[in-house]
Amino acid sequence: MDAAMLTALGALLASPVAAAAAIYGSRGATRAAREGGVITGYDSLTARLTAERDKAEQDQAAAELRAGAREAELVAEITRLRLLVTQLGGTP
Repeated sequence: MDAAMLTALGALLASPVAAAAAIYGSRGATRAAREGGVITGYDSLTARLTAERDKAEQDQAAAELRAGAREAELVAEITRLRLLVTQLGGTP
């Protein structure tokens, strides 16, 4: 066997090895990209849920303030009506 024949055989044997390495490397890159996408999606979902929770807490606090103001308004109205009943000679 001469040098040209050995070079040709080496090239023929090296090409399947190179193809297998490329496939294996491609699988690793695909897996890394997929995992990166999952982590990005998870971070995005976490940020949206946190923002939604913060908004819900603000809405609840505002609703509690409105309820407290409404309660004070109703107590004042009850007091006014009791006074009016008493002034008209009745018993509340």
